[in-house]
Amino acid sequence: MFCDGCGAVVQPGQAFCSKCGKQIVGPISAAQIRPGRVQEHVRLLGLFWMALSAFNTIGGIVLYVLANTLFARVNQMGEPVGPTFLRPLLSTIALLLFAKAACGFIAGWGLLQHEPWARVLALVLSFISLFTNIPFGTALGIYTMWVLLPAQSEQEYEALAEARAA
Repeated sequence: MFCDGCGAVVQPGQAFCSKCGKQIVGPISAAQIRPGRVQEHVRLLGLFWMALSAFNTIGGIVLYVLANTLFARVNQMGEPVGPTFLRPLLSTIALLLFAKAACGFIAGWGLLQHEPWARVLALVLSFISLFTNIPFGTALGIYTMWVLLPAQSEQEYEALAEARAA
């Protein structure tokens, strides 16, 4: 039960608000507690991170297959066809995409489970995605930072993690 003037907690039978002094008129009703911003958005963030990670995985598979089929060909003399630096370069980029996808899956799962470490991992990945996955990673990075970066969000996420652990 809360004061309709300032939102302070009001006890049953109290005639005036102890915080603002407003007179309590009529019956005191119990207000619905509105979930915080983090609680509203954390499930969606987890799903978005898993979806982006699935796309990173597909991109990694395509690059790895291209690197080891198209650029791995040799002619009849045993010499490589095409530029020789492309195979190791594309393979390395594919492995980095796989690593980023694995971290994204872990962050998404952690956010869905309200794990304490998932907030930090999602924030690190959001910063990386700002520049590496234009435009979808940039949008998801901004959204993740908007939800999880403020200090109030940190406190709310910690409360969600503690509630899950209890």
